[in-house]
Amino acid sequence: MNRRFRQVDVFGEVACSGNPVAVVLDAEGLDDETLRRFSVWSNLSECTFVLPPTAPGADYRVRIFSLSTELPFAGHPTLGTARAWLDAGGRPADPGVVVQECAAGLIPVRIDGELLAFSPPPRIRSGAVDAETLAAVTGILGIDREQVVDAEWLDNGPGWVGVLLDSAEAVLRVRPDASQHPGRWDIGVIGPHPAGSETQFELRAFFGDDDESLREDPVTGSLNASAAEWLLATGRATAPYLAAQGTAMGRRGRVHVTSEDGTLWVGGRADVVISGTAQLPTA
Repeated sequence: MNRRFRQVDVFGEVACSGNPVAVVLDAEGLDDETLRRFSVWSNLSECTFVLPPTAPGADYRVRIFSLSTELPFAGHPTLGTARAWLDAGGRPADPGVVVQECAAGLIPVRIDGELLAFSPPPRIRSGAVDAETLAAVTGILGIDREQVVDAEWLDNGPGWVGVLLDSAEAVLRVRPDASQHPGRWDIGVIGPHPAGSETQFELRAFFGDDDESLREDPVTGSLNASAAEWLLATGRATAPYLAAQGTAMGRRGRVHVTSEDGTLWVGGRADVVISGTAQLPTA
């Protein structure tokens, strides 16, 4: 059965400079193994599948896969799925806000001209990182413990552990290697740019399963959201601000962080690059 398909570039300063996500619309009737197989085949950081909503107030429901692993929430797939749904003719009940249902609950996505912005779910784990985990993380990143300004659990679904370094330059120098620390890792590295720069922070995100290899995510909405909560709460940032990610990969990711009446919004461009159909079997 042919199903409507979009591939959306998210958070790019211009199209094809951010993080792509594959979006399968009309995913009803597909079993879990089919979803995982297609996600792995797409070979992107995430692949999403759109289904009819089951929660009151939702415009649609989405299942989010990072290769073979299903996630309760992820940022750039949220914006990419909203854009794909709108591009395919979806009309939200509230003309200015798409309400997405995912495993983490209802996620509002605000439509602001060319930008889309989501309000993230609360963190499911926060607080200081234990010494053993931090030692493993610094070993993976190839940095000394003394280079770490602070570390915090930034888990709003994908499981991020955040490491703050003293500069964006230090972030861009990181060359991770997980061969001596097998396991599933989701590591975010953050550092400030000099005052007066176009962007206030540089971020990088590394993730991987048990095969001793790490992949770098070009631009990561969930990490930027939980990092923003941390940076704002500790007085290291004031909103609004603009963050950069993907620089080390030759991308130009730009993440807009705002806070209005106590609500955090994380946004950026979301451009449909590929539009067509995908042929997937039914269950």
